[in-house]
Amino acid sequence: MSTSQEGAKNQAMNQHLRSEPIPFIDVASQRRRLGASLDAAVKRVMDHCQFVNGPEVAELEKQLAAYSGAKHVIGCASGTDAILMVMMAKNVGPGDAVFCPSFTFIATASPVARTGATPVYVDVDEATFNMSPESLKRGIATARKAGLKPVAVIPVDLFGQPADHDAIAEIAKAEGLFVLDDAAQGFGASYKGRKLGTFGLATATSFFPAKPLGCFGDGGAIFTDDDELAATLRSIRVHGQGVDKYDNVRLGLTGRIDTMQAAVLIEKLKIFDDEIAARNRVAERYARGLSNVVTVPRLAPGNTSVWAQYTIRLPEGTDRDGFAAALKAQGVPTAIYYGKSMHQQTAYKQYPVAEGGLPACESLSQDVISLPMHAYLTEADQERIIAAVRGALAG
Repeated sequence: MSTSQEGAKNQAMNQHLRSEPIPFIDVASQRRRLGASLDAAVKRVMDHCQFVNGPEVAELEKQLAAYSGAKHVIGCASGTDAILMVMMAKNVGPGDAVFCPSFTFIATASPVARTGATPVYVDVDEATFNMSPESLKRGIATARKAGLKPVAVIPVDLFGQPADHDAIAEIAKAEGLFVLDDAAQGFGASYKGRKLGTFGLATATSFFPAKPLGCFGDGGAIFTDDDELAATLRSIRVHGQGVDKYDNVRLGLTGRIDTMQAAVLIEKLKIFDDEIAARNRVAERYARGLSNVVTVPRLAPGNTSVWAQYTIRLPEGTDRDGFAAALKAQGVPTAIYYGKSMHQQTAYKQYPVAEGGLPACESLSQDVISLPMHAYLTEADQERIIAAVRGALAG
């Protein structure tokens, strides 16, 4: 083979290697790591055949309570059900206003709307992506002017970083609102030294497979220190059951977490802190490699993050679709969370927004993009991602 032919062959091989896709979220590597322990956990459920409310459910709740510091944990079918169940337990309904950041997934507001209450959208902080306390104040004023009764606020720990819980709690206390923390993306993170799960009246989280702590289907949990609320939630998740299953004392739903998913989560919880540490190393490498070409996420002082997503802001005027296509051509996947804020979506445009509008939400929806983020992202693959980002922007 001539030198030129060998060079062409090597170039083709290198091009093939460069184009090998990088996983955006790598559940498969985690599955391989857990291996036999996960197989054994699933087999135990298959052997005892208690597929609904089996012993693993109570054990998972116990372990999650110990992990978070919450007094009660109530496993449920999804993060969406977790929010809905709290709304139902607090008798939220028509005429009530519940305040939500607009720059988040629709599952924060949809349970509110399903109760007949009114979600009122508030703006976020452009640096942290989380609820703006000042916009929350304006949202409360907006709701009262519309004749609504402010009853609750749902801060979201977006992309893995806690919201400004002290500032939100202060406003909520002054206005007589209860706080339901939406930690669907943030469970495992800490705010001023306290793990999420102990802020506000209750915390809701999701175990959707893509979450930092995810199962192999759907699942969720509610955390609270309130004894009465916990008892009501346990009733709601089983049709509103009282002391007897044929004496249902309130409206409820079928909101149970599956025993198999609980078994999976027990095994994943064993490596959760190690995976969080790995995610933070990935985030640090991204920040070092990209902070001079894009706006990288900023952690508020006193916060830790579980980095559910690593979301950057592109320079003004960048063609986001073109940027994503350039990375995809090199085997680097991206995602956009969220191309439309909630108040811009067809089924949710009807609900009120805080006075002054939501300029940060609208701006973020135009220029954010998320890069691969998981605990199994190698330094070599991350260097390839960083190079692809820098190359696409230079081009």
